[in-house]
Amino acid sequence: MGTKHVNERVQRHRDALRKVGLRPVQIWVPDTRRPDFAEECRRQCRLVAQADLTDTAMRQFMDGALADVDGWTE
Repeated sequence: MGTKHVNERVQRHRDALRKVGLRPVQIWVPDTRRPDFAEECRRQCRLVAQADLTDTAMRQFMDGALADVDGWTE
């Protein structure tokens, strides 16, 4: 199977998607393979946890949301 054949097939597929109203979008996401990824996650979690400690309105909202999930799995 040659590269030209694959490229033509991919182009036909993309053209079909465009025909039904879709468009390609490139999304950049964090690279979980980076050596510093886990530490950055921990750093951000600590910041959020510290902010949550002082946000009583958020705590009340979360408590209410947790109370509202009873019976969801039944």
